[in-house]
Amino acid sequence: MTPRIGHFFLAAVVLTAAAGGVVWFQDPDDARIWWAVATAAAVVPAVWWVVEDLRAKRFGADVLAVLALVGTLVVGEYLAGAVVAVMVGTGHALDEYARRRARRDLSALLERAPRHTHVRQGQGLLQVDVEDVVPGQEVVVRPGEVVPVDSVLLGDATFDESALTGEPEPVPRRRGERVRSGVVAVGSAVDLEAVATASESTYAGVVRLAEEAAATSAPIVRVADRIAAVFLPVAVAVAGLAAVVSGELTRAVAVLVTATPCPLLLAVPIAITAGMSRAARVGVVLRDGQALEALGSARIAVLDKTGTATVGRPVVVDVVPAPGWTAPEVLGIAAAVEQMSTHVLAPAVVEAARTAGLAVEPASGVYEQPGRGVHGQVGVSKVFVGGHDGEPVQDWEHSVAGRARLDAATVVWVKADERFVGAVLLRDPVRRDATRTVRRLRAAGLRRVVMLTGDRPSVAQDVAGLLGLDDVVARCTPQDKVARVREERSGGVTMMVGDGINDAPALAAADIGVALGNRGSAAAAQASDAIILDDRIDRLADGLEIAARARRIATQSAASGMGLALVAMGFAAFGLLPPVGGALVQEAIDVAVIVYSLRALLPPRRAKLRPDTTRLLERFDAEHTALRDVREAVREAADSLRAGMTDDAAATVRRAHRLLTERLLPHERAEENELYPVLSAEFDDQNATVTMSRGHAEIELLARRLGRHLAEPAGMTADQVDDLRATLYGLDAVLRLHFAQEEEGYFVLAEPL
Repeated sequence: MTPRIGHFFLAAVVLTAAAGGVVWFQDPDDARIWWAVATAAAVVPAVWWVVEDLRAKRFGADVLAVLALVGTLVVGEYLAGAVVAVMVGTGHALDEYARRRARRDLSALLERAPRHTHVRQGQGLLQVDVEDVVPGQEVVVRPGEVVPVDSVLLGDATFDESALTGEPEPVPRRRGERVRSGVVAVGSAVDLEAVATASESTYAGVVRLAEEAAATSAPIVRVADRIAAVFLPVAVAVAGLAAVVSGELTRAVAVLVTATPCPLLLAVPIAITAGMSRAARVGVVLRDGQALEALGSARIAVLDKTGTATVGRPVVVDVVPAPGWTAPEVLGIAAAVEQMSTHVLAPAVVEAARTAGLAVEPASGVYEQPGRGVHGQVGVSKVFVGGHDGEPVQDWEHSVAGRARLDAATVVWVKADERFVGAVLLRDPVRRDATRTVRRLRAAGLRRVVMLTGDRPSVAQDVAGLLGLDDVVARCTPQDKVARVREERSGGVTMMVGDGINDAPALAAADIGVALGNRGSAAAAQASDAIILDDRIDRLADGLEIAARARRIATQSAASGMGLALVAMGFAAFGLLPPVGGALVQEAIDVAVIVYSLRALLPPRRAKLRPDTTRLLERFDAEHTALRDVREAVREAADSLRAGMTDDAAATVRRAHRLLTERLLPHERAEENELYPVLSAEFDDQNATVTMSRGHAEIELLARRLGRHLAEPAGMTADQVDDLRATLYGLDAVLRLHFAQEEEGYFVLAEPL
């Protein structure tokens, strides 16, 4: 039965029953006719709903409603039947309202698939339908276009493969390598030779997999159905026993009317709908009531990595200059060239320069070599930004290459006048609210959190370790993700969280699929049951807490309502409550449980920071960003001591000490004296910031040690240089850890709810 018909039915029943009430003042017999019509009209849709439940292998609350409606018609208690009819119609109208959005529409997968492409014909290009491409044809894909069919490269190129693999960094491919459909060409046009038709290619397989996963997902047993499965046989048994013992069918009808599961038909949909409304206010949109119930009962979470646990885009994490250069100089000339580049790493480099406060003029004469890098003129120097054209030669180059391997980072090398002058390291960082979000998820009832990713094992293990996850699987294909989600479902209600096209099949396969809708793919959003509208993973914890609370309120409302109904059934069974009286008592119970259910609209109780505290957190958070160059200067100073205390190294170390003394230490002291006392008061715990204060003390200690080294007479021994270098590396490690702890533990509290 469609929502429109259901709403029409409710309106008809309400109007008919109301008309009977108006007519009753003039002619009670005519009123009984109106009420009989309202009761009879409710029987047909109620029977239809029972049949639908049975087809779906559910034994729901509507069975009792049908018995009560038919019973009132048989014994002539039409007013009681009309009241039951109104309650039944209202309950289903609320339920339809909660599930009004279409489910599991995978149209976005199909919409993203290219419909046309270009093939070479003679000396020109011909636009053809993708379905008409056959193996052996030469296909040309322009920058930003999706590769339409599985192909082999006819030249070097770079692709954004995140839609299929989840790996955020662009992937360079060489001539002769196979390229899968669904990836995006970046940088320049790409020539390929088709090796499969569109229907036989990778992307079409992802679409089919998502459709199959959605079709085979088993439904969650809903709260109302679970309670009804126990209450129904009890109510029928009491009604039957009352009729047999008393010999009066009216008593059985009175029991059934009193037992009509209006708290299930009304209180549960109201609590669930209120929960959906509350979730929407914090940016979590649920498709229907069943999605909220599933989210509230989730016990296992499966997270995608890229764009879910991590930011989802490359960010500059370090700039390493060659001897004789500084990090700002290297970053400045790299950003000058990258401003004119279409490479996917270019925005990260430009943004890092802007954040560092560098005034960068765009380079001139910029041109790109696909798969290699970008060339340009910066001042009098010819600058190249891109990959290394051979093996590392100098010590600092070897160091950068080693760090990139250990940190699972991407390296962008910078040349000036044919000489390597530095390197920029980029990585997709973990969201700073992710660790706190995982803790909140566990507190809300999750007992297992797993991460799946198409990225490298080293990257996946680092992220999982930072977040404290129970398991991690790398190099996952969409098929692998679906298989793992189905495996996890055997252990409890499983939630899948993702944002990419490659996540769509797993989202559809899970009990509850949650998509990040702000920057995530439309395919993921369409295959999911819930969508987080903004780019904040902590909304997942908000949604889970709200859903669990709404589900708990719905269960409590239904259970208390049915308990009161059991008491009323006892009175009806002994003849103390006629059918009409039973209907009125049931109305009173309904009002009570509905009022209780509306509590789901209220926000969860949560401590809120004072405005002054929020402003302090925002201030120190901004200072963290501004102090990034100081932290980089400390690492640069440590690296400069590879060859001993040379004049250049001495200058670099003194610069780092000056920046520490003038900028970083005043910041740390201000935090200790201004921020930490306020936070201790907010948390009502004088020991809340003790460990962080210990971090401040360690930073001060290492800074003083650095100063004492610099105050030594000229001519350090090798041992002294080693100790100085260890001091700088130790200070770098403490600063990175301390900053991360403050950002993840304190500064995220200032973000708007």
